[in-house]
Amino acid sequence: MKAYGVNELRKMFLDFFESKGHLVMKSFSLVPKNDKSLLLINAGMAPLKPYFTGQEVPPKTRVATCQKCIRTGDIENVGKTARHGTFFEMLGNFSFGDYFKTEAIRWSWEFLTEVVGLDPDRLYPSVYLDDDEAFEIWEKEIGIAPERIFRFGKEDNFWEHGAGPCGPCSEIYYDRGEKYGCGSPDCTVGCECDRYMEVWNNVFTQFENDGNGNYEELENKNIDTGMGLERLAVVVQEVDSIFDVDTIKAIRDKICELAGATYGADEKNDISIRVITDHIRSASFMISDGVMPSNEGRGYVLRRLIRRAARHGRMLGLKDLFLAGLSKTVIAESKDGYPELKEKEEFIYKVLTKEEEQFNRTIDQGLQILAEMEEDMEKKGKKQLEGKDAFKLYDTYGFPLDLTKEILEEKGVSVDEDGFQEAMEQQRKQARAARETTNYMGASATVYEQLDPSMTSEFVGYDTLTCESEIIAMTTDKEVTDTLVEGQRGTIICSKTPFYATSGGQEADQGVILSENSSFAVEDVIKLSGGKFGHVGYVNEGNLSVGEKVLLNVNERNRRQTEKNHSATHLLQKALRTVLGSHVEQAGSSNNAKHLRFDFTHFSPMTPEEIKKVEDIVNEEIAANLAVDTKLMSMDEAKNTGAMALFGEKYGDEVRVVSMGDFSVELCGGTHVPNTGAITAFKILSETGVAAGVRRIEAITDKAVFEYYEKMEQELLEAAKIVKAAPAKLMSRLEALMAELKELHSENESLKSKLAKDALGDVMDQVQEVNGVKLLAAKVADVDMNGLRELGDSLKDKLGEGVIVLASSMGGKVFLVAMATAGAQKAGAHAGNLIKGIAGCVGGGGGGRPNMAQAGGKKPEGIDEAIAKVKEELEGQLSN
Repeated sequence: MKAYGVNELRKMFLDFFESKGHLVMKSFSLVPKNDKSLLLINAGMAPLKPYFTGQEVPPKTRVATCQKCIRTGDIENVGKTARHGTFFEMLGNFSFGDYFKTEAIRWSWEFLTEVVGLDPDRLYPSVYLDDDEAFEIWEKEIGIAPERIFRFGKEDNFWEHGAGPCGPCSEIYYDRGEKYGCGSPDCTVGCECDRYMEVWNNVFTQFENDGNGNYEELENKNIDTGMGLERLAVVVQEVDSIFDVDTIKAIRDKICELAGATYGADEKNDISIRVITDHIRSASFMISDGVMPSNEGRGYVLRRLIRRAARHGRMLGLKDLFLAGLSKTVIAESKDGYPELKEKEEFIYKVLTKEEEQFNRTIDQGLQILAEMEEDMEKKGKKQLEGKDAFKLYDTYGFPLDLTKEILEEKGVSVDEDGFQEAMEQQRKQARAARETTNYMGASATVYEQLDPSMTSEFVGYDTLTCESEIIAMTTDKEVTDTLVEGQRGTIICSKTPFYATSGGQEADQGVILSENSSFAVEDVIKLSGGKFGHVGYVNEGNLSVGEKVLLNVNERNRRQTEKNHSATHLLQKALRTVLGSHVEQAGSSNNAKHLRFDFTHFSPMTPEEIKKVEDIVNEEIAANLAVDTKLMSMDEAKNTGAMALFGEKYGDEVRVVSMGDFSVELCGGTHVPNTGAITAFKILSETGVAAGVRRIEAITDKAVFEYYEKMEQELLEAAKIVKAAPAKLMSRLEALMAELKELHSENESLKSKLAKDALGDVMDQVQEVNGVKLLAAKVADVDMNGLRELGDSLKDKLGEGVIVLASSMGGKVFLVAMATAGAQKAGAHAGNLIKGIAGCVGGGGGGRPNMAQAGGKKPEGIDEAIAKVKEELEGQLSN
């Protein structure tokens, strides 16, 4: 057997399943998408859950992946032995209602023995206790002796998580030899020692669990295969553990080189080497997927891993920063499979360096404080650190609770975890109410509550799109900070800004904040308490610090296009009130550079005539080139002008009134065009209902209107070209073609019916009698499902009472139809169950009502077997 490397094995696996018709998909991000049940992706099938549950349609019914995964459930054990790790790669092949047990088992065996070259005599399969089907496949198709196939119970060989899809498993174990065994004469597959290593797990998702222990067979069965790439490499490379396989050993060796240590010479050092090796892999991959160190969620997992690795580096004598340099080895070893590592390498280095620097600034002082706490406990004869003291280490010196526990456990001291949680809860009380809301990044709004309440921002964006200012505060999504580094996301608050913040239906400006050597991309702007404007985005280049002088530049094109769409909503509202009535009130709006959306109160769909009338009015006012004026006045003065206010909106003492000639007067804090002519043109794209009594219009303005009509014109010309007509004659040409098509369709159906009957021939001499019920089971060539149903109806008239089963194949697909008359049903015949009983012969599935059922399949060679089995199935029904 060749000792293939990890990167080779990954490619071999994906290439193999691609040859079996699988779509090879890239690894998904470690950050789950639309899945709040997971902090991090922890299994190969996790990102594919929507396909298994049917929420989304898979891109193909056969898929293969190599998925990066992280599990931190037993992080305390990582390093203590060579068996545990947090980061791993999971190879997987998946079937979504396509192939099932036979193919899954056959391909797993083929890959391991023929492609990888493992010795078949050292491989042992296991099946679920009563999964005789899988047992027979292993025994009869693969040729494994029965005594080498192990049956295990639910704990080991049945996959389920409460209610939902579930099913039995079939695992494959590899015998690594006696030197890895426990020495017991009873040592065999399933033993807890390291001799028999599980390398493959086939999960057969074939049942639906209702949550009460009741299992129903799924119509569409799935395959979920998982195989740890590192584990496979251990077997193939014939090494002791995952820390000895080529890509991971390279990291381990680099650590030894930096520390001047020899792996295997000192167990205490070995633990630290393994911890760092594993954790730097996890950290590098997490950062490449956008996870940033923080004190909550997946960010806390990352911080915990980094700080645990940093501490063990110190235990090895590594005083200088080393994690970023070590990540270079991780990237070099894994970039072939995960190019995002190389693409984000500078970002990874900076995040690791910043976090390690931050930890180093506090760890010495924190260790000193902890030592003093230990000394005090020793004097008092205590063997448990108080929770408030553990929290102080966490809150002040950045020691995660787990790190404190780990340090103290080495000295036989425990931690009052309940007391720690109480102290944590006390700190959270003041911010709890704020945590119920979220900001743009979906994070807790609490961070903004930490800002100085007296701090404010002056908005100058009505008059200019650029200004010089000073950074007065910054935050990450979790905490107030003095510095933001390249690649880091955050929020910048300046003393003065030309950026408009999202409000009143107008979306925020975009642009950049520049210093001498740095730039910050502004993606969103939010209004914060106290009149502060938060510029949300990321550092594109360099570093930015509080107190720094900066230049703020709004993207002019984006602002101008947004203004056109915003101003158009003012004209639209007045036009709607003119056409539909004064009951029309704005119920919401959204205006950006691409389009506008306007929600309004109205109680029935607008007619095409009403839509056109509204559109015409708006375009008339655009053509009138009305001046757009804005004035600040008291609320009473504004009311006297007849200004429209947003329904339910609260206003201050002074309001901003926007007038468009004498046509529209509204209270509005947004930005607008200087005159309506700047909008150029207006086009309504759709009018729909969004709630009871609320309608929605989506529309475009300016160049987008001309682009819309240009596209329509192009499509019109293409359509005319296809039907070989001049554009002016397109309508009459299409009408003629539709009439011709209808006539041809009728003729085609007649011919298909005749051909089907001719292909079937006279089959009445094939009628059998089964327990007093007539049965006609026959096959016919090249007839689709519609044709089979028509034939069935025709044959029922000839047969009278009885059962009819017809089978055909066309283009590699199989079609089955079964029909049972009323008399046959009374005798016990059931067309739906009959179809279920024979569909497996043609590699398909289906069902239906007692009187009629149909199925499809993919094995034309199984048609004769299916027809032959009909009599047996019917006999079973009639005998009950």
